Amino acid sequence: MLLNLLLQADVAEESDFSFIVLLGGMFLIMYFFMIRPQMKRQKEAKTFRESISKGDKVVTIGGLHGKVLSVSDLTVMLELEQGKVRIDKTAVSPKGGADEADIELQKNS
Repeated sequence: MLLNLLLQADVAEESDFSFIVLLGGMFLIMYFFMIRPQMKRQKEAKTFRESISKGDKVVTIGGLHGKVLSVSDLTVMLELEQGKVRIDKTAVSPKGGADEADIELQKNS
């Protein structure tokens, strides 16, 4: 009888350890599939926004295509088809610059 109790106690300790390992594994999976890629995208967006300079062609998050006229610490002055607009740097889309053909088509329309 005593032997059965001892064997059952060992199994309970192993199941606690396996549960902790399972939780740790789930956290690692979440880190590598969710947290790490998001941090990488944020870092790339920050470096892109810091590297914006005069003459670059950009697209805003709202879909405006324009050419950068001036850059300050927090804002960017864009030249659009109909005039100029000052936007916040965070409103510039890090997905890529404006296509030259798109800007030319807008000017000819």
